Amino acid sequence: MEIKDIHQFIEWCAMGKETYPQRRAMFQRQRQNIEAEIERMNQALDMLKYKCWFYDQVMKGVSEDQLHAMIPDSMPEEIQVAYAHAHETKSA
Repeated sequence: MEIKDIHQFIEWCAMGKETYPQRRAMFQRQRQNIEAEIERMNQALDMLKYKCWFYDQVMKGVSEDQLHAMIPDSMPEEIQVAYAHAHETKSA
């Protein structure tokens, strides 16, 4: 939460219970922002899971061409899920 938002919250608190709706709305917006950031971070984490798996395979002697041919259906299920999530695009 930004300092200006904290300042606004303190002002609303001083104004009393009639500002409950504004305070609640502020926290709902903050929750939505945090949930969106968590989703972005989970998507990045899934890309890292895929990349680590990819390079683990390369280091075991599997060629990059073989790995690219596996995408997406022949990869391990956990990696398929991570790969799909990492490559999702969200519509606004």
